[in-house]
Amino acid sequence: MPERGGGRPTAAFFDLDKTIIARSSSHAFSKPFQAGGLISRRAMLRSAYSQFVYLVGGADHDQMEKMRQFMSQLVAGWDVANVREIVAETLHHIVDPIVYDEAVSLMEEHRALGRDVIVVSASGAEVVGPIGAMLGADDVIATQLEIVDGKYTGTIEYYAYAEEKARAIRALADERGYDLERSFAYSDSVTDVPMLEAVGHPHAVNPDKELRRIAADRGWPILVFTRPVALRSRLPPARSALAALALGSVGAMGWVLWSSLRRRRLTA
Repeated sequence: MPERGGGRPTAAFFDLDKTIIARSSSHAFSKPFQAGGLISRRAMLRSAYSQFVYLVGGADHDQMEKMRQFMSQLVAGWDVANVREIVAETLHHIVDPIVYDEAVSLMEEHRALGRDVIVVSASGAEVVGPIGAMLGADDVIATQLEIVDGKYTGTIEYYAYAEEKARAIRALADERGYDLERSFAYSDSVTDVPMLEAVGHPHAVNPDKELRRIAADRGWPILVFTRPVALRSRLPPARSALAALALGSVGAMGWVLWSSLRRRRLTA
């Protein structure tokens, strides 16, 4: 839907971890994955440690790369249908309590003004897609893991991280006609500076030390989100039911965009 006032459509791009939700979306599912027999106690403890480092100090490029390698090795051999079932069954229990009220309100404001809302995350699409559906996002940009014979191989086919987020945003803008100069972006991490630079209205949310410095130097607004909320308490009954139905198509959100990006790379 075009933004009110006419002209080209615009969008609001939201990072997920520590911007919309108060912790890492991938690590949030460690306990359900352990209960489902997917990960060992040792791997879960390592995941918890990575989450601690991420929350306390923010994750720089080297830490993100180590976490990427750990997570890609961890999921090798996992049954995709099992993962999607666990995410669907535990999503509200895991994610509901850690969604920032301020982020939900901001998304609703953008939607009311006719802007598309896009969730952009380095986490896997199997997690980001259902969260995006629950939030009523128009689409997601997320990491895609290689699947062979219904199982993850441990190979990452598309990594939605750092500069790649900005490339994905520009690709989506080309496809949908978004006016990026009039669009908005929100993130907590210095690794998302390219994503923030891709739009005319960048915002730092709960920023790490380096992003706070950059935002202050460039005059970008700095927002502080502190109020987690039970998301279902914010959704009208009809929309809550639609969100639940959307979980049945976990891999759908973001797939068209990823396929388009892959085709661009192959033909480049």
